[in-house]
Amino acid sequence: MKDIFFDLSVRSVRLNFLRSILASIGIVIGVVAISTMGILGTNMQLQVKDELASSANTIVITADAVRMGPPGMSTSSSTSSSASGITKTQLNKIKTAVGSNGSVIPLYSTNTQFTSRNVPARGMIYGMDPDDVTKFLKVGNGTNIASINEALVGYTLAESLGVGVGDKITISSASSGPPSNSSSSASRATIKIVGIIDPRGTVADSVSTDNGIVVSKDWYTAQYGGKDHYTQVNVIADDTDTITAIEKAIDAKLNTDEKTPVVRISDASSQLDTISSTLSTLTTFVLAIGGISLLVAAVSIFNVMMMSVNERVQEIGILLSIGTETGEVRKMFVYEALILGILGAGIGGVMSLVIGYSVVDAMMGTTAFFFLPASLIYIPEGMLVGMVVCVISGLYPAWRASNMDPIDALRND
Repeated sequence: MKDIFFDLSVRSVRLNFLRSILASIGIVIGVVAISTMGILGTNMQLQVKDELASSANTIVITADAVRMGPPGMSTSSSTSSSASGITKTQLNKIKTAVGSNGSVIPLYSTNTQFTSRNVPARGMIYGMDPDDVTKFLKVGNGTNIASINEALVGYTLAESLGVGVGDKITISSASSGPPSNSSSSASRATIKIVGIIDPRGTVADSVSTDNGIVVSKDWYTAQYGGKDHYTQVNVIADDTDTITAIEKAIDAKLNTDEKTPVVRISDASSQLDTISSTLSTLTTFVLAIGGISLLVAAVSIFNVMMMSVNERVQEIGILLSIGTETGEVRKMFVYEALILGILGAGIGGVMSLVIGYSVVDAMMGTTAFFFLPASLIYIPEGMLVGMVVCVISGLYPAWRASNMDPIDALRND
């Protein structure tokens, strides 16, 4: 059965089409803001989760109070302790705790400056056993480290410096003389690039090689000191189901005093929880900002609906005088608010798809996760919020219209 009151609502919107469109623009902006920000935040979380998944079997162990800068600057100092890195004794305990359940990879690291062809850059330098490199790094171009004066360069750093396999790179801020066969000064050492490391992105093992280089542990300690005082130890579990058991075994071996733990143990799940919590908080904050535009839109819709009521006072009087139920009059104006909501939400939904795709591509460089349900769900959710805001904004004008006195309404000029 045809609803005449819906037809009257459609007629009102059509007669005041420009005003209705302008009122709906606020809804459009609000839907786009909420949907786009929600999609962006979700895509960030999905990308981080995907990148961390590649190192989901990695456990990271660091000293509980690791010092900033190179660990154990003086190899002759007897004061180096767990506070400046993980000692050889602690490393042996970790190996005992892990047993045959995984591989133990100790490494050194510090932040330093690189130079090639007079182009400077800053990043991390990692020192490790060459045999350990291929266990969690992939050399896409070139070969692995074979001698003490060779290095691997991260993909991003290689691009920024414009270097490749066979080129040389100068490393600044070395604390002692370079290895033999090097003519560099005490503060600068040159090393040959033999391979380019494939991009890694965000990883659970905290080894950010994209903008750094990897050298042999012997070269590193000859430059920076701190031999047998490792910045961190990575444990690559053979089976992800054994990660919890391995962590408990390491904790029991090293953190014998609960009040003063010697090492900190983390894995992909703990890092993912931290990152997801941060991104969720940021996304919620941005969504709240987008909600402000919907608040402004609600005021605009309310104003338009009040104008519609004032312009149709005599029409309302006639309807009430011929016996029209107050609920039906109320329904007529709720229909009108809903039409404005559907109009704004529909346009906003289409624009959210286009703008959201563009924003994700521009800010993240990939849209691999854009069309996943967890990402696209924000579009219908934003549209639904927009329509609900419209209906709520039209409730008072609808109530006011339905409670008019028919005689007073007919007398209105």
